Amino acid sequence: MSELFGSTRTVVKRNYALITTDGFVPSVLPGWKNAVVVINIAPVMNGPRFTQIQITLDANSSGAGSTGALEHFYYILAGDCTAQLDGKNHDLASGSYLFLPPKTDFKFSGAAKGTKLLVFQKKFEPLFGEKTPGPICGHADAIKGQPFLGNEDARLQVLLPDQPAFDMAVNIFTYQPGATLPFVETHIMEHGLLMLKGQGIYRLDADYYPVTACDVIWMASYCPQWFVAMGKTPASYIYYKDVNRAPQ
Repeated sequence: MSELFGSTRTVVKRNYALITTDGFVPSVLPGWKNAVVVINIAPVMNGPRFTQIQITLDANSSGAGSTGALEHFYYILAGDCTAQLDGKNHDLASGSYLFLPPKTDFKFSGAAKGTKLLVFQKKFEPLFGEKTPGPICGHADAIKGQPFLGNEDARLQVLLPDQPAFDMAVNIFTYQPGATLPFVETHIMEHGLLMLKGQGIYRLDADYYPVTACDVIWMASYCPQWFVAMGKTPASYIYYKDVNRAPQ
């Protein structure tokens, strides 16, 4: 609950949204049992073209289904679980991630209590001449952060291959205290973002907001955006963007 009843940092506008944990409300997601599901971003907001979900599991939880026409990306925020794809088990721990292409059957089970998943979903857009990507299982610790535009204090981990066959990208951005995006970005890609740790100030359109770990942000295409890390510890966030396709 908020310290002051009726107050919140959450704001939802035409070009962006900042959604904080005090307003999270669980939903039902078909295929998931004994799980706490919070759908943070979805097309029903009349703007986003993707869905961003957080799922909390325990030992009695399970999730099963098929991606259908969608592609899914799962990132393990905390805990551990097992994912079964095409009859093969993948043991996942905090920092692990999975990319599932369309028409992929999946099952999650065997979770430790308090295991948390971050999920991005979007309709896959095939590209003529390119083969649909296959499933990917990896861990963020295996991806070295690269200086962003030469800045050693702002490092980017690119979790999915930067190849034309992929129409989504998921990256982790880590800033040392005081580091910033080098300029106010304004671009065609939209973003779904989750603050992982630390704190800072995010510019969204012409507005500035203090943000901290667990905050969710949606940024529409061409929404001006900028970030500065503040405080005494590094700040990091994981974010989605749509890539490699012609404008629609």
